[in-house]
Amino acid sequence: MKYVFLGVAICSTAVELHPDISIAATTTVGALKKNKVIATKGVTLPAGSEKKKTQVVQAAQKQKVAASENIVVTGSFLGAGRNADPNPVQIIKATDIQKTSATTIGDYLLRLPSIGSTGSSNAKSIAGNGLSCVDLRNLGQSRVLVLVDGKRQVQTMGTSTACVDLNAIATDQIASVEILKDGGSELYGADAVSGVVNIKLKHDVNDAAISMRGGITDVGDDRTGRISAHKGFNFDHDRGNISIFGQYMTQGGTYQRDRAWSRNPSSNNPAPGAAAIFGSAITSRTRVDPSGMNLISNNNGTFSPYNSSDNYNYGMDQTMVGYTQSANLSGDFHYDINRHMTLYSQVNYAHRTTSGITGLGVPGSGNPQSELLSSLTLPAGNPYNVWGKDVGLYKRFPELGPRELSTAVDTYQVTSGARGKIIGNWNYDASMAYGSSQSSFQTTNDINYAHLLQELGVEQLNPSSSSSAVVYNPSVCNSAAGCQLANPFMPWSGQAAKYISYTQHSHANYQLRDFNLRINNNKLVKLPYQNGGNIGLAFGMEHRSEQGSFSPDPLIAAGQIAGESSAATGGGFNANEVYGELRVPLLQNAPFAKDLTVGAQGRWSSYNTFGDTQNWKASINWAPTRDIRFRATLGTSYRQPSIYELYGGNTLALTSAIDPCSQASTYGGLKAAVIANCAKAGVNANKFTSAWSGQLPVLSGGNKALRPEQGRTYTFGTVITPRFAPGLNVSVEYWHYTIKNTINTVNPQYILDQCYEGLNNSYCSSIAPRSSSGQITQVSSVYQNMGGVKTGGIDFDVSYPIHISMNDTVVIANNMQETVSYLQQNSPGGAWLNYNGRMIYSAGYGFPRVKDYFSANWYHGNFSLTYMMNFTGGMKLNNGSTDLTAKTNSVSHVSPITSHDISVGYNFGKWHLDGGVNNMFNKAPPYVPTGVYNTASGLYAEEMIGRYVWLQAGAHF
Repeated sequence: MKYVFLGVAICSTAVELHPDISIAATTTVGALKKNKVIATKGVTLPAGSEKKKTQVVQAAQKQKVAASENIVVTGSFLGAGRNADPNPVQIIKATDIQKTSATTIGDYLLRLPSIGSTGSSNAKSIAGNGLSCVDLRNLGQSRVLVLVDGKRQVQTMGTSTACVDLNAIATDQIASVEILKDGGSELYGADAVSGVVNIKLKHDVNDAAISMRGGITDVGDDRTGRISAHKGFNFDHDRGNISIFGQYMTQGGTYQRDRAWSRNPSSNNPAPGAAAIFGSAITSRTRVDPSGMNLISNNNGTFSPYNSSDNYNYGMDQTMVGYTQSANLSGDFHYDINRHMTLYSQVNYAHRTTSGITGLGVPGSGNPQSELLSSLTLPAGNPYNVWGKDVGLYKRFPELGPRELSTAVDTYQVTSGARGKIIGNWNYDASMAYGSSQSSFQTTNDINYAHLLQELGVEQLNPSSSSSAVVYNPSVCNSAAGCQLANPFMPWSGQAAKYISYTQHSHANYQLRDFNLRINNNKLVKLPYQNGGNIGLAFGMEHRSEQGSFSPDPLIAAGQIAGESSAATGGGFNANEVYGELRVPLLQNAPFAKDLTVGAQGRWSSYNTFGDTQNWKASINWAPTRDIRFRATLGTSYRQPSIYELYGGNTLALTSAIDPCSQASTYGGLKAAVIANCAKAGVNANKFTSAWSGQLPVLSGGNKALRPEQGRTYTFGTVITPRFAPGLNVSVEYWHYTIKNTINTVNPQYILDQCYEGLNNSYCSSIAPRSSSGQITQVSSVYQNMGGVKTGGIDFDVSYPIHISMNDTVVIANNMQETVSYLQQNSPGGAWLNYNGRMIYSAGYGFPRVKDYFSANWYHGNFSLTYMMNFTGGMKLNNGSTDLTAKTNSVSHVSPITSHDISVGYNFGKWHLDGGVNNMFNKAPPYVPTGVYNTASGLYAEEMIGRYVWLQAGAHF
């Protein structure tokens, strides 16, 4: 197969240099497909008649007209060329995804510099319930809107969050992904604060295909397999089309113990010269009175003084990447009745299961409303209590077996409608969407805390008080069927272990109903002067309702399961909205104004929860010549609180944070203040040992007093497409977001530090009184309107296809984001904290100044070779309020990291073969003292897995 590079000047379409190449460009197009050649100035066509040459050129010109009229890019309801639109939009083709190791669209998006680290991914299957949620510009997954073919999708609820789960979208059905890296509330409604991710699906499929993919790491785990197929056919003389897509994917997990850098998780970040602590001080052998005697059972009736070598190493039991299994089945239909009406429908069903192993259960009440003892206490009268006084106990229970968290989700959505021409240039699109997701959550080998107290013969003198005095009463066990009195200083076994073991089940549901009517006219009226363009107008209306609920296991809701609590969540909202868009081409093909267009967008929304709001955007797009274009936008945004943020029940869970009283020496000049405040709380910081070691019980939940967020976004930049370098596309964009009344939870470490450093005593009210042994019992961090966020940066993108010979083409592309500023205000009217270039280490996410993704593709006939490079800049460690330094902590920064991937592809006949190696040099992620994995999974998901080899084969019929 031979290809000829072409340089036909065609605006607002795509460069096609090879079946696998498609680059957004404004000045060139080439058709280098088999048996197709388009002429260009200075390039000789294969032998053929001049008539044939003319026909080919005319076909290209027709393609130009069709493309300029039909291309609709995310960020506008009016058709326009990709670079002729003022909004900064990044376009990803299906072939871009195919050349990487990504098995899901969520995996691929993690490569892009604009994608932040606070979203959920398959590398966070335990913490995120297996959800794959995108975060744009590090503004959070709740501030980005995910669409499919421009239409809203139903969300999936986890145990404490909800999002559009990218795992529910079959990769084989994706034609392209468009990312609007600018606010979009004025066109798409709430949630589009940071931007929009619009996944465009394949339509009009008229063939059959099947592909199979497999992958494995060089240590033999994360075994991944995927098989996908589709069949499409036209009917009734090509007036209609039916396409069916199916996919099955399985991804094996990785254990923390199988990576040298993660198998010994650190639980502190000590001062220079001090000892690092690994694992958890809540051990698998029972500890006694950690703040007093501080003994540990030897499991034989004797005791030894506790030291950190006795810690429980949860890194030997825990998975870093959980097991994921998903199946997708979808259908696409359309039928052209006439030019006034085309009926269409898109149906999608997805089933996903995920599972992962987490640390063993910890005894103690997890429910703030529970009447059971807040901490496990062994009464003085117990025959195994040899100290003659009540003592506090801390223990994990390996005797019960692994603690497995599993999630099963069923998601389906039907979007149906009609579109067509009304009259003249007026067109419409009316659709109705209904979606539902149902989730179930299961945790095996939880600890029934009420049963545990019974087995120790604990009787509360005041059964209604979690701080009640206790006495030993064996009848509380003897009178309960199945209960067996136990020795707390020996392993639980047999019936005693069975009685306290519990498997919990919780459920969640989310529903979406969305009616949408859009009307547009790209040629409303021509401006009445020379070089005036055609005014475009679009408007429409939308009615949307969303409802969500979460039902926890009854025993968890009652506070009878150790270390956990969840309360029911239920609520919803509906909105009526009207929107419009106007585009005015003031000058077209005029001197010094190849294009000068201004635009405006606006949306009025009425919510039954928060009333009315109006949002707008203004834009200008000026191309003095065809070689360069300047563009700018200014707009507002709005986000109402989500269902979880408003109605979420209180949940208690262990979260990464360190008790300041256990590491006062790391606070530098504030060390004395920390020691003094610890003393006020009854703790001697010079001798205190935290039983929690790297994690603390944190209470989170919704807040019905929340107010909506409001924001303002502006961008300005340039696009350069010089004629002297056909295909070269360079864009530079400055972007800036300001968000007020931000809805979020305060980092628990920030709360603790602000209180114990004495910088803001108001945070002390969020810390519950310590236990009798001095241990922190609870830190409260519910959703609230925190203050604001201001962030800005520069995007620098380059793509360039280089013709080397008749058979060789090289395409290079680079996508870089440099964040210039990231300021966050954690309380209304509070100080603005600089997070740019910082890693919030206890939370496990960061704000690198520079991220870069580079790729180079070489095409030689049927063969292709792709090299990819990912770069993430270094960061200072920050505890939420203060940068760590080498004087205060052993680790105060993370180094920059670069990883490299390579893939190859080959076409032969109807078959296509791809394979590659991800993270070729097995680069380990930087060390981050998160108290969980020793790194930040949101930033370094691919490096966590290590070197990964994959192979894919497919065929079209």
